[in-house]
Amino acid sequence: MAPLSVFRVALLVSFSVFLTVLLGFGLPTLLNAAMRMLGLPETSVTECIVVLYLLFVLYVATPRIPRGLVEVRGKAVFITGCDTGFGHALAKHLHKLGFMVFAGCFLKDKGGEGAKELEEFHSDRMKVVQLDVCSEEQVNQAVEFIEDNLPDSERGLWAVVNNAGVSTFGEVEFTSMDTYKQVSEVNLWGTIRVTKAVLPLIRRAKGRVVNLASMYGRMGNFLRSPYCVSKYGVEAFSDCLRYEMKAWGVKVSIIEPGNFIVATGILTRDIVATTANKLWSEAPSRVKEDYGKAHFEQHMALMRSYCNSGQRDVAPVLDDIADAIMSKRPYTRYNPIEPHWWIRVQLMTHLPGAISDFLYF
Repeated sequence: MAPLSVFRVALLVSFSVFLTVLLGFGLPTLLNAAMRMLGLPETSVTECIVVLYLLFVLYVATPRIPRGLVEVRGKAVFITGCDTGFGHALAKHLHKLGFMVFAGCFLKDKGGEGAKELEEFHSDRMKVVQLDVCSEEQVNQAVEFIEDNLPDSERGLWAVVNNAGVSTFGEVEFTSMDTYKQVSEVNLWGTIRVTKAVLPLIRRAKGRVVNLASMYGRMGNFLRSPYCVSKYGVEAFSDCLRYEMKAWGVKVSIIEPGNFIVATGILTRDIVATTANKLWSEAPSRVKEDYGKAHFEQHMALMRSYCNSGQRDVAPVLDDIADAIMSKRPYTRYNPIEPHWWIRVQLMTHLPGAISDFLYF
């Protein structure tokens, strides 16, 4: 994340203090007014603060209350995008936990290193399958292979993890429609395509659907509109699917990772340079004239600054996905995210737009 100006940092700190004062003094006043309206005895400020503290403790403690785990033995999981990043690490992690893993790799047929590494497990619980989530044919072939190789086809497939995805950047007027289509084809339509294909197997097992979205599925940001559009779609699709699958006993969870650029290598300086050249060369002449090269280079420098940012360990994401698969009562949403990004998401999604826009843009 690019550093905030001193003014904005001071503003955020001041806003935090304001909220603290407002809750500390304003809330007791409101509670006492409500008590009077209901004809109940008024409470003291101290009692209100104690109640607030207990609610805060409950909020913090609730995620840590044991919710029970399902039996892993004999259960199979299908993961997309296992060539690198989260998917590759997750395939290893779930295999270690005892699951049978069907790892979908985009580069399996081309001798990809990620696929080779997983195949070298030489385990009957690690099956690597060729998978391009944009190909209806490959998705159907992968599902047929899974059904033929399940430990017990009558029990179905326990979980699918839709992890395959791509990322890009660019201001709206510099970004072609083809780019919007390509990003959504993988991130959104790929998720929908795979999910629809495996749902009969998931329903049979009363299993799990786990979709990788992003913090950018909850809030927008400049330069990220193609990515945000696709991830907002994943969020909406997952919510609708959760409502529909409740009757079948299928649980649907969404993972909303924060900044893991360094950990996954999804954005490098070479990628930024290549993308920047493409954006500038393909932009309409009028857009180039209006924005100017200096403006464009400033934003590309900002993207380069992100290349070495973010969390270096993918363990928080793996742990959340494993919980969504193994917990008897998984959460609807998981947020493996750095504290400052979590605060930003809350402010961007709960405050009036005029205030959140002023704070961050």
